[in-house]
Amino acid sequence: MALNIPRRAGRRRLRRFTRRDVVVLGVLLGVPILLDIVIIWGPTLASIGLSFTSWDGVGDIHWIGGDNYKNMVENYPVFWPAVRHNILWLLFLGLIATPFGLFLAVLIDRGVRFSRFYQSTIYLPVVLSLAIVGFIAQLILGTDQGVVNTILNNHDNPVDWLGDAHINLWMMMIAASWRHTGYVMILYLAGLKSVDPQLKEAAAIDGANERQTFFRVVFPTLRPVNVIVGVITVIEALRAFDIVYAVNKGRNGLELLSVLITDNIIGEASRIGFGSAIAVVLLTVSLGFIVTFLVQELRGARDR
Repeated sequence: MALNIPRRAGRRRLRRFTRRDVVVLGVLLGVPILLDIVIIWGPTLASIGLSFTSWDGVGDIHWIGGDNYKNMVENYPVFWPAVRHNILWLLFLGLIATPFGLFLAVLIDRGVRFSRFYQSTIYLPVVLSLAIVGFIAQLILGTDQGVVNTILNNHDNPVDWLGDAHINLWMMMIAASWRHTGYVMILYLAGLKSVDPQLKEAAAIDGANERQTFFRVVFPTLRPVNVIVGVITVIEALRAFDIVYAVNKGRNGLELLSVLITDNIIGEASRIGFGSAIAVVLLTVSLGFIVTFLVQELRGARDR
Protein backbone atom coordinates (compact mmCIF):
# COMPACT_ATOMS: atom_id res chain seq x y z
CA MET A 1 0.00 0.00 0.00
CA ALA A 2 2.81 2.37 0.84
CA LEU A 3 4.40 1.78 -2.54
CA ASN A 4 1.18 2.41 -4.47
CA ILE A 5 0.48 5.87 -3.01
CA PRO A 6 3.35 7.72 -4.76
CA ARG A 7 2.49 6.04 -8.05
CA ARG A 8 -1.10 7.17 -7.87
CA ALA A 9 -0.03 10.69 -6.92
CA GLY A 10 2.35 10.74 -9.83
CA ARG A 11 -0.37 9.55 -12.18
CA ARG A 12 -2.68 12.24 -10.88
CA ARG A 13 -0.06 14.89 -11.52
CA LEU A 14 0.34 13.67 -15.08
CA ARG A 15 -3.39 13.63 -15.68
CA ARG A 16 -3.74 17.32 -14.71
CA PHE A 17 -2.43 18.34 -18.16
CA THR A 18 -5.49 17.20 -20.09
CA ARG A 19 -6.25 17.36 -23.79
CA ARG A 20 -8.42 20.37 -23.13
CA ASP A 21 -5.45 22.12 -21.51
CA VAL A 22 -3.36 21.36 -24.58
CA VAL A 23 -6.05 22.83 -26.85
CA VAL A 24 -6.42 25.96 -24.72
CA LEU A 25 -2.65 26.44 -24.54
CA GLY A 26 -2.37 25.92 -28.28
CA VAL A 27 -5.04 28.54 -28.93
CA LEU A 28 -3.51 31.05 -26.51
CA LEU A 29 -0.09 30.66 -28.12
CA GLY A 30 -1.12 29.93 -31.67
CA VAL A 31 -3.54 32.81 -32.26
CA PRO A 32 -1.06 35.60 -31.31
CA ILE A 33 1.70 33.90 -33.31
CA LEU A 34 -0.62 33.53 -36.31
CA LEU A 35 -1.73 37.16 -36.08
CA ASP A 36 1.91 38.23 -35.79
CA ILE A 37 2.78 36.29 -38.93
CA VAL A 38 -0.24 37.49 -40.91
CA ILE A 39 -0.21 41.15 -39.83
CA ILE A 40 3.52 41.86 -39.40
CA TRP A 41 5.88 39.31 -40.91
CA GLY A 42 3.72 38.44 -43.91
CA PRO A 43 3.41 42.02 -45.22
CA THR A 44 7.05 42.69 -44.35
CA LEU A 45 8.31 39.75 -46.40
CA ALA A 46 5.85 40.61 -49.17
CA SER A 47 7.16 44.19 -49.29
CA ILE A 48 10.73 42.95 -49.51
CA GLY A 49 9.79 40.68 -52.39
CA LEU A 50 7.72 43.32 -54.20
CA SER A 51 10.57 45.83 -53.91
CA PHE A 52 12.35 43.89 -56.66
CA THR A 53 9.36 44.00 -59.00
CA SER A 54 7.32 46.40 -61.10
CA TRP A 55 3.62 46.22 -60.27
CA ASP A 56 0.73 48.65 -60.42
CA GLY A 57 -1.56 46.54 -58.23
CA VAL A 58 -3.71 45.37 -61.16
CA GLY A 59 -1.60 43.94 -63.95
CA ASP A 60 1.10 41.31 -63.98
CA ILE A 61 4.08 41.45 -61.64
CA HIS A 62 7.40 41.86 -63.48
CA TRP A 63 10.75 41.06 -61.87
CA ILE A 64 13.18 43.96 -62.39
CA GLY A 65 15.85 43.19 -59.79
CA GLY A 66 17.39 46.22 -58.09
CA ASP A 67 16.12 48.82 -60.56
CA ASN A 68 13.72 50.29 -58.01
CA TYR A 69 16.56 50.95 -55.58
CA LYS A 70 18.75 52.38 -58.34
CA ASN A 71 16.01 54.72 -59.56
CA MET A 72 15.23 55.73 -55.99
CA VAL A 73 18.79 56.80 -55.30
CA GLU A 74 19.60 58.33 -58.70
CA ASN A 75 16.37 59.53 -60.30
CA TYR A 76 13.95 60.30 -57.46
CA PRO A 77 14.70 63.89 -56.41
CA VAL A 78 12.64 63.88 -53.18
CA PHE A 79 14.26 60.73 -51.77
CA TRP A 80 17.40 62.26 -50.24
CA PRO A 81 15.56 65.27 -48.75
CA ALA A 82 13.16 62.80 -47.12
CA VAL A 83 16.08 60.82 -45.68
CA ARG A 84 17.64 64.01 -44.30
CA HIS A 85 14.33 65.09 -42.80
CA ASN A 86 13.84 61.73 -41.08
CA ILE A 87 17.35 61.81 -39.63
CA LEU A 88 16.92 65.41 -38.49
CA TRP A 89 13.57 64.49 -36.92
CA LEU A 90 15.21 61.63 -35.03
CA LEU A 91 18.05 63.83 -33.78
CA PHE A 92 15.61 66.53 -32.67
CA LEU A 93 13.49 64.10 -30.67
CA GLY A 94 16.50 62.24 -29.30
CA LEU A 95 18.65 65.22 -28.34
CA ILE A 96 16.05 67.83 -27.36
CA ALA A 97 12.59 66.39 -26.65
CA THR A 98 13.75 63.26 -24.83
CA PRO A 99 16.22 64.99 -22.45
CA PHE A 100 13.60 67.66 -21.78
CA GLY A 101 11.09 64.96 -20.85
CA LEU A 102 13.65 63.47 -18.47
CA PHE A 103 14.27 66.91 -16.96
CA LEU A 104 10.55 67.41 -16.33
CA ALA A 105 10.30 63.95 -14.78
CA VAL A 106 13.12 64.77 -12.36
CA LEU A 107 11.48 68.05 -11.34
CA ILE A 108 8.11 66.40 -10.72
CA ASP A 109 9.75 63.51 -8.84
CA ARG A 110 11.29 66.02 -6.43
CA GLY A 111 7.81 67.05 -5.37
CA VAL A 112 7.56 70.62 -6.66
CA ARG A 113 4.37 72.50 -5.90
CA PHE A 114 1.39 71.59 -8.08
CA SER A 115 3.30 68.55 -9.37
CA ARG A 116 0.05 66.66 -10.01
CA PHE A 117 -1.23 69.51 -12.16
CA TYR A 118 2.03 69.73 -14.13
CA GLN A 119 2.10 65.97 -14.61
CA SER A 120 -1.44 65.87 -15.99
CA THR A 121 -0.95 68.94 -18.17
CA ILE A 122 2.30 67.73 -19.72
CA TYR A 123 0.96 64.22 -20.28
CA LEU A 124 -2.32 65.41 -21.83
CA PRO A 125 -0.96 65.73 -25.44
CA VAL A 126 0.03 62.05 -25.38
CA VAL A 127 -3.62 61.00 -25.69
CA LEU A 128 -3.86 62.96 -28.95
CA SER A 129 -2.91 61.44 -32.28
CA LEU A 130 -0.24 63.12 -34.39
CA ALA A 131 -2.92 64.08 -36.91
CA ILE A 132 -4.79 66.02 -34.22
CA VAL A 133 -1.51 67.64 -33.19
CA GLY A 134 -1.10 68.69 -36.82
CA PHE A 135 -4.54 70.32 -36.87
CA ILE A 136 -3.74 72.14 -33.62
CA ALA A 137 -0.48 73.34 -35.18
CA GLN A 138 -2.46 74.75 -38.10
CA LEU A 139 -4.68 76.70 -35.70
CA ILE A 140 -1.68 78.09 -33.87
CA LEU A 141 0.70 78.66 -36.78
CA GLY A 142 -1.72 79.31 -39.63
CA THR A 143 -1.20 82.29 -41.89
CA ASP A 144 -4.83 83.42 -41.69
CA GLN A 145 -5.86 84.20 -38.10
CA GLY A 146 -3.21 81.96 -36.60
CA VAL A 147 -2.56 82.50 -32.90
CA VAL A 148 1.15 83.25 -33.32
CA ASN A 149 0.69 85.75 -36.14
CA THR A 150 -2.14 87.39 -34.21
CA ILE A 151 0.06 87.80 -31.14
CA LEU A 152 2.90 89.16 -33.29
CA ASN A 153 0.41 91.50 -35.01
CA ASN A 154 1.55 90.35 -38.46
CA HIS A 155 -1.74 90.92 -40.25
CA ASP A 156 -0.18 92.83 -43.15
CA ASN A 157 2.79 90.50 -43.65
CA PRO A 158 2.10 87.24 -41.79
CA VAL A 159 4.82 84.64 -41.45
CA ASP A 160 4.00 81.44 -43.31
CA TRP A 161 5.14 79.08 -40.56
CA LEU A 162 3.76 75.99 -42.28
CA GLY A 163 4.32 76.93 -45.92
CA ASP A 164 7.89 78.21 -45.84
CA ALA A 165 10.16 75.25 -46.60
CA HIS A 166 12.94 76.78 -44.50
CA ILE A 167 11.00 76.75 -41.23
CA ASN A 168 7.98 74.45 -41.54
CA LEU A 169 9.97 71.30 -40.72
CA TRP A 170 11.21 72.89 -37.48
CA MET A 171 7.67 73.91 -36.55
CA MET A 172 6.44 70.35 -37.10
CA MET A 173 9.27 68.90 -35.03
CA ILE A 174 8.42 71.27 -32.18
CA ALA A 175 4.75 70.25 -32.42
CA ALA A 176 5.68 66.55 -32.39
CA SER A 177 8.01 67.17 -29.45
CA TRP A 178 5.09 68.66 -27.51
CA ARG A 179 3.48 65.22 -27.61
CA HIS A 180 6.69 63.17 -27.32
CA THR A 181 7.92 65.04 -24.24
CA GLY A 182 4.89 64.03 -22.20
CA TYR A 183 5.33 60.39 -23.19
CA VAL A 184 8.99 60.41 -22.18
CA MET A 185 8.21 62.23 -18.94
CA ILE A 186 5.66 59.67 -17.76
CA LEU A 187 8.01 56.76 -18.56
CA TYR A 188 10.95 58.29 -16.72
CA LEU A 189 8.73 59.35 -13.84
CA ALA A 190 7.60 55.75 -13.38
CA GLY A 191 11.25 54.69 -13.41
CA LEU A 192 12.26 57.33 -10.88
CA LYS A 193 9.48 56.25 -8.52
CA SER A 194 10.91 52.73 -8.50
CA VAL A 195 14.45 53.79 -7.52
CA ASP A 196 15.37 52.58 -4.03
CA PRO A 197 15.62 55.63 -1.71
CA GLN A 198 18.44 53.91 0.18
CA LEU A 199 20.68 54.37 -2.85
CA LYS A 200 20.24 58.13 -2.66
CA GLU A 201 20.79 58.10 1.10
CA ALA A 202 24.00 56.10 0.70
CA ALA A 203 25.25 58.52 -1.95
CA ALA A 204 24.47 61.49 0.30
CA ILE A 205 26.40 59.86 3.15
CA ASP A 206 29.37 59.43 0.82
CA GLY A 207 29.29 63.18 0.14
CA ALA A 208 27.79 63.18 -3.36
CA ASN A 209 25.79 66.24 -4.39
CA GLU A 210 22.45 66.05 -6.23
CA ARG A 211 24.00 66.12 -9.70
CA GLN A 212 26.50 63.39 -8.86
CA THR A 213 23.79 61.31 -7.20
CA PHE A 214 21.58 61.51 -10.26
CA PHE A 215 24.16 60.75 -12.94
CA ARG A 216 26.18 58.16 -10.99
CA VAL A 217 23.49 56.45 -8.92
CA VAL A 218 19.97 57.14 -10.18
CA PHE A 219 20.41 57.32 -13.95
CA PRO A 220 22.26 53.97 -14.27
CA THR A 221 19.30 52.25 -12.59
CA LEU A 222 17.04 53.64 -15.32
CA ARG A 223 18.69 51.53 -18.03
CA PRO A 224 15.52 49.49 -18.78
CA VAL A 225 13.57 52.73 -19.16
CA ASN A 226 16.31 54.13 -21.39
CA VAL A 227 15.93 51.15 -23.71
CA ILE A 228 12.16 51.64 -23.95
CA VAL A 229 12.48 55.39 -24.49
CA GLY A 230 15.19 54.91 -27.12
CA VAL A 231 13.12 52.46 -29.16
CA ILE A 232 10.00 54.63 -28.87
CA THR A 233 11.95 57.71 -29.97
CA VAL A 234 13.20 55.96 -33.11
CA ILE A 235 9.72 54.69 -33.94
CA GLU A 236 8.13 58.11 -33.34
CA ALA A 237 10.71 59.82 -35.54
CA LEU A 238 10.37 57.41 -38.46
CA ARG A 239 6.58 57.18 -38.47
CA ALA A 240 5.84 60.92 -38.26
CA PHE A 241 3.50 60.59 -41.23
CA ASP A 242 0.27 61.76 -39.63
CA ILE A 243 1.34 65.22 -38.59
CA VAL A 244 3.00 66.29 -41.87
CA TYR A 245 0.25 64.76 -44.00
CA ALA A 246 -2.39 66.63 -42.01
CA VAL A 247 -0.59 69.93 -42.64
CA ASN A 248 0.32 69.84 -46.34
CA LYS A 249 0.35 66.16 -47.38
CA GLY A 250 4.09 65.98 -46.77
CA ARG A 251 5.21 68.37 -49.49
CA ASN A 252 7.15 71.63 -49.76
CA GLY A 253 9.83 70.90 -47.17
CA LEU A 254 7.98 68.24 -45.17
CA GLU A 255 8.96 65.21 -47.25
CA LEU A 256 9.41 62.04 -45.18
CA LEU A 257 10.02 58.44 -46.19
CA SER A 258 6.63 57.38 -44.86
CA VAL A 259 4.96 60.02 -47.06
CA LEU A 260 6.83 58.80 -50.14
CA ILE A 261 5.68 55.24 -49.41
CA THR A 262 2.05 56.36 -49.27
CA ASP A 263 2.31 58.51 -52.41
CA ASN A 264 3.74 55.64 -54.46
CA ILE A 265 1.61 52.76 -53.17
CA ILE A 266 -1.85 54.34 -52.93
CA GLY A 267 -1.24 57.49 -54.97
CA GLU A 268 -2.27 58.15 -58.55
CA ALA A 269 0.82 56.44 -59.99
CA SER A 270 0.26 53.25 -57.93
CA ARG A 271 3.87 52.09 -58.14
CA ILE A 272 3.65 49.36 -55.52
CA GLY A 273 7.07 47.90 -56.27
CA PHE A 274 8.79 51.28 -56.01
CA GLY A 275 6.89 52.16 -52.83
CA SER A 276 7.84 48.80 -51.33
CA ALA A 277 11.49 49.58 -52.02
CA ILE A 278 11.17 52.82 -50.05
CA ALA A 279 9.45 50.87 -47.26
CA VAL A 280 12.39 48.46 -47.14
CA VAL A 281 14.76 51.42 -46.81
CA LEU A 282 12.66 52.81 -43.94
CA LEU A 283 12.64 49.39 -42.27
CA THR A 284 16.40 49.07 -42.65
CA VAL A 285 17.05 52.53 -41.22
CA SER A 286 14.75 51.96 -38.24
CA LEU A 287 16.20 48.53 -37.48
CA GLY A 288 19.71 49.94 -37.82
CA PHE A 289 19.10 52.60 -35.19
CA ILE A 290 17.20 50.27 -32.86
CA VAL A 291 19.68 47.39 -33.06
CA THR A 292 22.67 49.72 -32.58
CA PHE A 293 21.03 51.33 -29.55
CA LEU A 294 20.08 47.97 -28.01
CA VAL A 295 23.56 46.52 -28.55
CA GLN A 296 25.17 49.52 -26.84
CA GLU A 297 22.74 49.32 -23.92
CA LEU A 298 23.23 45.57 -23.46
CA ARG A 299 26.99 45.92 -23.75
CA GLY A 300 26.96 48.68 -21.15
CA ALA A 301 24.83 46.56 -18.82
CA ARG A 302 27.22 43.62 -19.22
CA ASP A 303 30.27 45.80 -18.50
CA ARG A 304 28.65 47.01 -15.31
